[in-house]
Amino acid sequence: MELKFGQWTQINAELQVLSPLVDIRKVNFLRFSKEHAGGLWAVVTWIAHSEYNEAQVHQLFRPLVRSGLAFGATRWLATLQRHCESLAALMSPSNESAAFPLSARRSMVKLAQRMTSAFCAGVCAASAAHEWSRLESDMIGENVRVMTRRSGVNDSAEPAGFVLSAATSVWIPMPPKRLFNFLGDAAFRSKWDILSNGGLMLEMVNIPKGQFAGNVVSLLRPSAFISNQTSMLILQETCMDESGATIVYAPVDVPAMHQVMNGSDSSYVGILPSGFAVLPDAGGAASLLTIGFQILVSTQPPEEAVSTANGLISRTVQKIKDAINLED
Repeated sequence: MELKFGQWTQINAELQVLSPLVDIRKVNFLRFSKEHAGGLWAVVTWIAHSEYNEAQVHQLFRPLVRSGLAFGATRWLATLQRHCESLAALMSPSNESAAFPLSARRSMVKLAQRMTSAFCAGVCAASAAHEWSRLESDMIGENVRVMTRRSGVNDSAEPAGFVLSAATSVWIPMPPKRLFNFLGDAAFRSKWDILSNGGLMLEMVNIPKGQFAGNVVSLLRPSAFISNQTSMLILQETCMDESGATIVYAPVDVPAMHQVMNGSDSSYVGILPSGFAVLPDAGGAASLLTIGFQILVSTQPPEEAVSTANGLISRTVQKIKDAINLED
């Protein structure tokens, strides 16, 4: 097709690596686009220039940042491709059924997207888009970042109080795809999920979001062995591309999820996400694993809440490492 009109656009953005050990990077870049016939636009030129002080980057992530995988075009393109595949899969008639119509899938996927967005915001340093405050305490472990924000101010779905988000990143001697499969598979969840009490998780719903089998939104329920948790389900979204992966989940109320699966608006459903981000290390044979938890407290977090969050992280890391040794 013949390229017709063109325009330069200056774009301001915040880029984040899903780790509390890497600060959000603010960037400005120029993009030149041209219009094809029929209103179709193509980006033909993209100019970006970035300088950073490597000494300010945690040593665990320096190779990743240096390689360009953290903030470079490879990650942008992989994310855009995965997003396009997700939209195509969601709209595919082959996934339509009388028991689970398109409206129900859209409502559930929208809730999962909000969950994952909230997880990402709580993992990284506070940005202009999210009002998180960093918390300092002697109870916080090394390389663990704890932040808080007031809950229920601008979102009627959230209960009033404070949300505490705790996150850390560790090196795991397992390739990213294998680690992603282990953490995202409901059959292995009891090996690392402290809150499951060692019980099995059963998958009730599975919504594919792309060509890769692991890109799905799913709904899990505890097995009969966890009788005290029968009123709660687990909503989970797993996503992976060549730049990295996320496994994000949150407990959800059964009546609320029944409404969502009937196609009702999911914006009123309160959600507190936890989960993982999996990034490749420099060689690709091991992973940089970020773990994040969000919990609700009624008042500004006391030392007990910080200790609880810190304990959740440390015990989960240890259970993952133990499980990997068992798998090997």
